[in-house]
Amino acid sequence: MPKFLHTADWQMGRTYSRFDTEDGAALVEARYEAIERLAALATEHQCDAVLVAGDVFDAQTVSDRTIRRVFNATRGFDGPWVMLPGNHDAALAESVWTRAKRLDAVPKNVYLALESGVTPLPEQGIAVLSAPLTQRHTYGDLTQPFDDMETPPELLRIGLAHGSVQGLLPEDIDSTNPIAPDRTETAKLDYLGLGDWHGVREINARTWYSGTPEPERFRNNDAGYVLIVDIKEPGATPKVTRHETARYQWHQWRESLSVPSDLDELLHRISQLPEASVLDLKLAGTLTLAGDQKLTEALSIAEARYRAVTCDRTRLQLEPTDDDISALLADGYLGEVVQELRESQQAVDKGSDAEVARDALAILASLLKPKDAEVAQ
Repeated sequence: MPKFLHTADWQMGRTYSRFDTEDGAALVEARYEAIERLAALATEHQCDAVLVAGDVFDAQTVSDRTIRRVFNATRGFDGPWVMLPGNHDAALAESVWTRAKRLDAVPKNVYLALESGVTPLPEQGIAVLSAPLTQRHTYGDLTQPFDDMETPPELLRIGLAHGSVQGLLPEDIDSTNPIAPDRTETAKLDYLGLGDWHGVREINARTWYSGTPEPERFRNNDAGYVLIVDIKEPGATPKVTRHETARYQWHQWRESLSVPSDLDELLHRISQLPEASVLDLKLAGTLTLAGDQKLTEALSIAEARYRAVTCDRTRLQLEPTDDDISALLADGYLGEVVQELRESQQAVDKGSDAEVARDALAILASLLKPKDAEVAQ
C-alpha cells in the first residue's frame, strides 16, 4: 500500500519585518523546525515519499545559507523527496534551484521536478507527474499535459502542481496559474497534490491542497498541517489524514469597544490564548483613561507571554470620565489641558492631531497616576 506525505508552501527565506527582531527571528526558525517535524512524521508513519507542491523558497534571492539549511532539514527522512517549483521559486533559466545545484546542496534522495514530466519511483509504487512553474505567472493550465503522460500501470499516478483550481477558490485568489477542477478525471490520476492555497482544502476526494506546515500570516484558512495519503492500489480512493505541524498560532482580531464590559471580555480572551501565539489587534471605539491604562498593562503582560503582540489603537478614542479626571487631580491648568485634548480628539476634521491628542491623554494619565497613588498612601 503506497503511502506518501503531501506538503507545500514552505516559503523558506521569508522575513517578518513587521515584528521585533527577536520575534521575527523566532518565526523564521519555526519554519525550519516545521520541515524537521514533517520529515520525522514521514519516518514515523513509514511513508514511501514526501511530495512538495511548490514554493519551497519564498524568493529566488534567498541566501546560500537558507538553501543549505532547507536541504539539511530534510535529513530526518531517508526516502525520496520530490520538490516542485512554484510561483515564488519558479524554475527560471537561472533560479534558486540552479544555485542549489551549483552549491551541491541537494541530497541524492531529493528529486527536483524542474521540467514537466514524470518522476518514476518504482520501489515506492509511485509515478509523480509534475507541472512546475517556469515563470511566476502563467495563464494556461500546466497540468493539461498530464492527460497524455504515460506511466507503468502498476504505479500510482500522482500529480503535483501549484496554482488555483478554477471556479472553486474564493474570488480574490490570484487568477493566474489555473488548474482544471476535473484534472484527476481527465488524466486518470489517483491523487493530485496542490500548493499555492496556504491552508488545508479538499477540492474532491482525489484533489487536495495541503497548505503551509507553519502559518506565516493571519488568514484563517486551516494552515499548519501536512497530509499523509494512503492509496491501496491504482484506482482506489485515497485515504487522506492531516497532521498538525504548526509551532505558532496566528490570531488577528478587529474589535470595537464601547462599554467597560467590552474591554473586560477582550482581555479575558487574550489571557486564554496559548503561549505559542502571534496576536494582531486593531481596536476602534471609545475607552476611558482607566480602561486605557488597564489595556496597556494587559498588553505589556501579553507581550512578555506570547511570541508576538501588535496593537493598532489609531481608531480608539479616549473619553475621560469625571472619575478619570478626579483621579488625575487635574485641577486648574491641568484640567484645562485635559479638556483641550478631549476636544481635539472629537474634532470634525480628524487626522494626525486627533491621534496626537489621544496619545497625549494616555501619557498624561500615566504620568499623573503615580502622583495620585503617592497622595493616596
